[in-house]
Amino acid sequence: MEAAVDRRGPGVSLGRPSDPLLLPNAPGSDTDAALIPFLRDLKRHFPQQRVLLIWDGLSGQTSRVMTAYVARQRAWLTVERLPGYAPDLNPVEQLWGNVKTRELANVCAPSLAALRPPLHAGFARVRRQPHLAFAFLRHAGLEF
Repeated sequence: MEAAVDRRGPGVSLGRPSDPLLLPNAPGSDTDAALIPFLRDLKRHFPQQRVLLIWDGLSGQTSRVMTAYVARQRAWLTVERLPGYAPDLNPVEQLWGNVKTRELANVCAPSLAALRPPLHAGFARVRRQPHLAFAFLRHAGLEF
């Protein structure tokens, strides 16, 4: 999903430049080995700013290595964990639902590579309409 990557910083940016919403965007980004470098990049991208990180409890987010790393980052990083299974509280579920009903509707891709163009289009559409990303957050009970 390279087209969705915000070149100003790590991950996918869905928010406004003043209030970005970033998501890790790489194969294997759900492991602590991938998430720790993402968090280091995030810290460099937002120097001397506090960051709120919303996690859904994947194993890479709850490993001993990650728990210890996050504990050392409390000066700049706040982690909020979603309940074990609560799709209504997860703004990413709203994003996927939106893209699945538009760009991925009726798509029967013969390969993962064939999914890239509609995914790029869907994420690009959401990026062009930042009110959508904030609506996803509001739906989850989060206000900014």
